Amino acid sequence: MHKLLVNGDSDGSYATANLQRGGRNSTSSDHAWSVSRAIAAAAVRAGWDRASYLQVLLDGPYQAGRHARLIQHRRGYDRAAAWLHRAWDGAKAYVESAEPIAARVDFHAALAAFRARIERTPWRGIAGKTDMRNLIARIAICERSGGWDHTVSERDLAERMGCSRTTAHNSNQRLMAVKLLRQLDHGSPTKGAQWMLLSPLTSTLSHHQATHQGPKAGGVMSGPSMRQHSTEADIDSRTAAQLMHQDAFSHFGLGSSSLAIMSALAENDGQTIKQLQGTASVSRPTVYRHIGRLKRLGLIIQDGELYHLSPTGLDGVGSHSEECTAPATDWDDAARLVGTRGVGASRRARHAAHRAQWQEKQAWIARCPHPDAEDGGEMAPATGGQEVEDLRDYRISLHTA
Repeated sequence: MHKLLVNGDSDGSYATANLQRGGRNSTSSDHAWSVSRAIAAAAVRAGWDRASYLQVLLDGPYQAGRHARLIQHRRGYDRAAAWLHRAWDGAKAYVESAEPIAARVDFHAALAAFRARIERTPWRGIAGKTDMRNLIARIAICERSGGWDHTVSERDLAERMGCSRTTAHNSNQRLMAVKLLRQLDHGSPTKGAQWMLLSPLTSTLSHHQATHQGPKAGGVMSGPSMRQHSTEADIDSRTAAQLMHQDAFSHFGLGSSSLAIMSALAENDGQTIKQLQGTASVSRPTVYRHIGRLKRLGLIIQDGELYHLSPTGLDGVGSHSEECTAPATDWDDAARLVGTRGVGASRRARHAAHRAQWQEKQAWIARCPHPDAEDGGEMAPATGGQEVEDLRDYRISLHTA
């Protein structure tokens, strides 16, 4: 918050347009409103009063108050003060309505509530279940770090989710668009990007709500909401976190639908097809298709109309049945049977090669002169002139990006 106050939103973390004030607003005014509200919330928590907040933003030289000072210059002090008063009052109401986090135990209680909402949210479609994997992976990271802020690179996140880096990147963009995730910085050559999980208020995050266009990526936690019928989504996110990085659950293998079905059965064993439609948030044809695959692997056993996890199903060890004469012996064998064995190892090797290439490029840049240097600096003995020119072009494009 101190960085945001002094330097402004240099990382664009608050650049997403919002409709908090209603009506039509320009992108710059929406951005300034989000920044002013964030500063006001931090000021309330720090014990400031409203007069101090106004004085800092209007009289100080800080970038966060630039828009308020522009209003003061164009329309006078009273109009600028009224604009900041609305930001302060809204932020104060938000802070007072939220449970304060004063100790680590308070955070873990808030994280448990957030996990429960994730488990009770109907994540529809491939994109929705990818977002579910993303949030579950981040919850596990936050649980160890002890705060909503966490550091993870897209490649590490993709390995935890069991998907490609592009898929993880697209999921991040969707979660940021629905304000469940915020990127605090872009990382460094030796450190991943820093992120923050956002836990919406209960009034805006009910699992009884969905978008007016039907559930989208991000589930019912996204977009303008309206009341719909109660859902029955209910999975065990810890089981999903344990299984989703396995090769068997990659996109062309069992996939996210089988992952959701097994997680739903881990939460409540013994369910019918109709019940699994709700608890796993999948369609009826999808339930039948994936139940058949899991039965052929021996991971699920049918007893009349009820389906149960095999005794060792969560370990990838199947059980003999009429539908399964050669059950899987472990998750590696299950991946072989569905044709995705070695996908994770190949992904990790590719990511390791990318990291090694990046580190080599950084070392190369450090040895060569900066393109803005007047004297050009000293050239490394092993580097030719043309290579240095190519590297300078690379550095210029890197800084631009």
